[in-house]
Amino acid sequence: MKTKTLLIAIALVMTAIQGWAQQATFQTDSKSRLEPLPLGISLQKTTNLIFPFAIRSVDRGSSEVLVQKAKGVENVLQLKAAKDSFQQTNLSVITADGSLYSFMLNFSAQPTSLNLQLADKPMGYEPLAIFAAAKDNQEKILTASEFVSVKNRSLSGPSSSRSGIQLQLLGMFIREGVLYFQLQLANNSKIPYDIDQLRFFIIDQKKSKRTASQELEQSPLHIHGNTTVVHTASKQVIVVALEKFTIPDKKNLVIQLNEKNGGRHLQLKVANRHLERSISF
Repeated sequence: MKTKTLLIAIALVMTAIQGWAQQATFQTDSKSRLEPLPLGISLQKTTNLIFPFAIRSVDRGSSEVLVQKAKGVENVLQLKAAKDSFQQTNLSVITADGSLYSFMLNFSAQPTSLNLQLADKPMGYEPLAIFAAAKDNQEKILTASEFVSVKNRSLSGPSSSRSGIQLQLLGMFIREGVLYFQLQLANNSKIPYDIDQLRFFIIDQKKSKRTASQELEQSPLHIHGNTTVVHTASKQVIVVALEKFTIPDKKNLVIQLNEKNGGRHLQLKVANRHLERSISF
């Protein structure tokens, strides 16, 4: 009798533990659940998903959905249905900052939106995807440079032009002790512009006749974009990452672009008041 009572008690305890575990698991899952965003796509129209960071990974749930990155860019994904009325499926995208985006795809002959821009994550957001720890700091700089490269112009900054070539400062950003300079290179001439050198250095605003002008070189940590050639009738954006610095009084930061085997050299001056307008992200 005692043995039977003991077995019943053990069974009741095990049932209670199992129920508690199921409840705890359910509570944890409900808090961490990432609901997919519903999205309709068509056979005849292309849907563009614009992400704030470069795309690292794409997984589609069905071959009935056509997916590709837009040619020449890293943060735009293009979707189209491969057939009419495909069965509901999903799409998962991981971007360079570790963010996971989940979509539930349905067929729609007339999608309500063809261009969807995904918002930046709020402050304090923790990425869901974790990349390898090797060269972590360099990876952060590369990721941040990619982010800055697709940002809209934020500064009516200085510019320099000569013989159809233009160098313009579009914006400055700062993150974790690194300054990011967003530059636009434009070639409105009929001759390609081969880049020889892109320099950043601090120099006196006015050079004294009695003293030699000293240049304080600022060495880039990373340069994102094409720094080889600017083709005719084209524009391109490059991002230069530099270790954080300030510009002393009566001095300027000079950004100098030199042409290889040519004379269309450009330079623009950045004052400390421009630097103070850097955007933190």
